[in-house]
Amino acid sequence: MASTTTSVDNSPPGDERVKRAGMLRRTLRRPEAGALAGAIVIWLYFAFAAGSDFAGMNGTSLFLETASELGILTVAVTLLMIAGEFDLSVGSTMGAATMATGILATAFHLPLPIAMMFSLLIALGIGFFNGLLVVRTKLPSFIITLGSLFAVRGATIALSLAASGTSNVDALAQKIPDWTSIRPIFHSAFFSLERITERTSFTGEVTQVVSSTDFDVSILWWLALIVLATWLLLRTKFGNWVFAVGGDENAARNTGVPVNRVKIILFMGTAAAAWLLSQIQLFGIQSAAALRGDLQELYAISAAVIGGTLLTGGYGSVIGGALGALIYGMVRLGVPAAGIDSELFRVVLGALIIIAVLVNNFVRKQALGGK
Repeated sequence: MASTTTSVDNSPPGDERVKRAGMLRRTLRRPEAGALAGAIVIWLYFAFAAGSDFAGMNGTSLFLETASELGILTVAVTLLMIAGEFDLSVGSTMGAATMATGILATAFHLPLPIAMMFSLLIALGIGFFNGLLVVRTKLPSFIITLGSLFAVRGATIALSLAASGTSNVDALAQKIPDWTSIRPIFHSAFFSLERITERTSFTGEVTQVVSSTDFDVSILWWLALIVLATWLLLRTKFGNWVFAVGGDENAARNTGVPVNRVKIILFMGTAAAAWLLSQIQLFGIQSAAALRGDLQELYAISAAVIGGTLLTGGYGSVIGGALGALIYGMVRLGVPAAGIDSELFRVVLGALIIIAVLVNNFVRKQALGGK
């Protein structure tokens, strides 16, 4: 009589260890995993080193506002980088947009909403031109947008001088009649927190001091864009196209993905984000400057990289980019708040970029089983 051998699986069904290992690996595969851990460590460090100047409500509102302004730009830059492209002209686009709004509303006396719409069209035109050149010439977007960076910056300064005799427009609140009605949309406190503290003078008299912490509306703009872009990337056909274009452009084109259209739309998206940030800063600073936005393109790319987006494309997340912008905001405030020389801010940021790339590569290899 023939005997049969039956293999027995000694592992219990639904082993929790297997579930935990699988969940950990899936978590590590997320682009934003390293950025989330880094954000927590950085917050804890500066909360200990700087105390309430950083971790208090005032400090929190300040680094969130700083993070939100860069974060608005980073959302669009992250989407473009996932598609495998770069836009180095967003800083120059900011300068062009802010000067267009300022000059049209002051020198040409257009109503402020009309001036803003014209500046938006100018920004979208720059983005369209960049995207069209990239898809038609097949040159690296790094080169195309580097050329745009200098061309747009130079044209902005030259046209500003020709139209108004200056490359800066100051005191906009006094020069634009409908300034007050538009400003709350782009620069105002959407939430204020008041605190009452008691102080005792040297004579023993106790007085109450009311202090207020304002959270700027730019934070709401940032959060809304994060939600919209995350939904677009993960829940729509266009989001699948973005990943496909960044993963393998030729394969994406062979499967029917409109590669050229996707790229042009994304370049116009970075230009639109640059316009929005320029208007937020215009209402906040109450002035326009041709050099506004200098180095913002590098900070946005840095935030996307810190957030786990690969420079080669095809991998990344909007949430990761948001965490990268948050880290930027915390470091920007935390370095001087902790008593560290503010000039070392860029040193810290550069170190974070290198560490983020190394950590992301290591984590992804471990998550993929060491491949």
